[in-house]
Amino acid sequence: MITSNNRISRRSLLAASVAALAAGPWASTVYAESGTVRFILPNAPGSGVDTITRAAQPALSKALGASVIVDNQPGAGGVVGLQVLARSAPDGGTLAIVSNNVVIFPSVIKSLTFNMPGDFTPIAIIGATPMVLVTNPSRVPATNSKELIALLKSKPGELNFASGGNGTILHLATQLFLEEAGVSARHIPYKGVGPMVAGLIGGQVDFATAALPSVQPHIKSGSLRAIGMLTAQRTPAAPDIPTFAEQGLPNFVVDAWFAVIGPKGMSPANVTKVHDAVVAAFADPSVKQAMTNQGNTISISTPEQAQAAFRSELTKYAALVKKAGIEPE
Repeated sequence: MITSNNRISRRSLLAASVAALAAGPWASTVYAESGTVRFILPNAPGSGVDTITRAAQPALSKALGASVIVDNQPGAGGVVGLQVLARSAPDGGTLAIVSNNVVIFPSVIKSLTFNMPGDFTPIAIIGATPMVLVTNPSRVPATNSKELIALLKSKPGELNFASGGNGTILHLATQLFLEEAGVSARHIPYKGVGPMVAGLIGGQVDFATAALPSVQPHIKSGSLRAIGMLTAQRTPAAPDIPTFAEQGLPNFVVDAWFAVIGPKGMSPANVTKVHDAVVAAFADPSVKQAMTNQGNTISISTPEQAQAAFRSELTKYAALVKKAGIEPE
């Protein structure tokens, strides 16, 4: 027998189902129904973005009210992870923290399978991380920019430099250094920052540009030598490392920013929830201290500012790629 309460319950359920369908397939909570949020990192473990995300992981989990999973998906310089994100449901359950590699790819890769930023939802530029050019001291006797440039001029094309992959910000930054200094070296791309740093320490390559957090322990141990920071001013996290600007290359300043993005089609409500969670997580005292220790500068943009920045940065890096002489592959 169907009671009045049962009829009301069924009518309510039917009405709720119709409302959900009318609202669209992605009108779900910020982390869908799984209780987890997956942050895809299109970078290998040990990269600057990896170090930043893992430092913020507990605070992000608290702010989102969900378990946060960090999922490293390197490959093709970061394209593989971005492909996964582009195919993910835009319900806030799958996000990514990325570097400015993502706005360089369209200028260096001929046949991308996604549009940047059209196939994604920029949510916030979180901040910037300092970059440093380092050498293997057992292979390169130079201790500063002047000595390194002199060595490169004496051995044109003989020394090699590493990067985390073709067309990455680390590749572009070193190419710009060579351009500014008027010297040449051979490029050895690795599949991620971790393998790059291992190759550098192991002596397979001579020098490289890296995010400071990914190499700072090795600089302190002496296994790598810092030649100069790519920042406009010295960073408080490594005040003894001079900038290239103060070593005679005033135009060699390269920024490395990082941002949170989601798949295309995220609802405004989910964008707001994720943005607010990012603001809360990076305001956490333990995260703020970790960012200070790493030398990162946190200045979180609005979603609207992030969307505008992605488009302007695409134009900026297209010009830098051309200047550096990197041919699309």
